[in-house]
Amino acid sequence: MLRLNCFFQAKRGKYNEALEAAMLLTAKSVHHEGCVAYDVFESATRKDVFMICETWTDEAALEKHSQTPEFAECVAKIEECGLLKLEKFAF
Repeated sequence: MLRLNCFFQAKRGKYNEALEAAMLLTAKSVHHEGCVAYDVFESATRKDVFMICETWTDEAALEKHSQTPEFAECVAKIEECGLLKLEKFAF
């Protein structure tokens, strides 16, 4: 299995726009083949930070997910709104 933690820090005034894109991506991604879990968590201490946490059965499922139109559209919107940092773990 693979776990991805995608940390996001918003540009001034762009947090809500990015969060909406992350929520849309989450709503669609939970139905993708090989998705074990997909969620968005907001920081309790920093108002400009959230994290998308994903768990996938394998690299093939993650690759298929990353090729979907909603992934491209939503990730582009999130990156337009701030800084996205990815941590990837296999277990």
